[in-house]
Amino acid sequence: AFCSAINRFPLPVKSSPGFLVNRVLAGYMAKAMSMHLERNIPIEVLDKAATSFGMPMGPVELADTVGLDVCMKVVEMLGGESTQREAALLQEKVDAGELGKKSGKGFYTWEKGKPKRADADSGSYALEEITESLMQPYFDACESALADGIVEDADVLDAGMIFGTGFAPFRGGPLHYLSQKEQTND
Repeated sequence: AFCSAINRFPLPVKSSPGFLVNRVLAGYMAKAMSMHLERNIPIEVLDKAATSFGMPMGPVELADTVGLDVCMKVVEMLGGESTQREAALLQEKVDAGELGKKSGKGFYTWEKGKPKRADADSGSYALEEITESLMQPYFDACESALADGIVEDADVLDAGMIFGTGFAPFRGGPLHYLSQKEQTND
């Protein structure tokens, strides 16, 4: 009754850092920052790659929406060597008071609750390859969460990721998507 009253989907998970949703989203958002830093891919292109896959918003807009200060705490809790540069970028923005949507500026400048996007020509980028690179840490974290027993089965994980992160529901959940993709490639 409580979950219904607050319009939430209850998901039984084993206690672990980040539980399920933060554990999965942290690597996804860190990958976007990494691709922005290392390959100089505009944030608008990264977000377009994710939304073209069916995500409700891209990882950069998601980070701004959640709050860069909150993302910084998640990175500190879950991060490791591979997230040091991303953590430094987040820390720089947080120190400058750029917390994302709630402060009006983060990776995007926010006006009337919406991000102001620069015109980024995504045509000069291999959007499909960017999408695959962006989504891989998401999928890896889902498989790891299942293997580590964070959730009891793939269906529970898929439901959690659809309802908890907005994973493209028409794809049936991340593990279902990977299973279908594997069958297609065989």
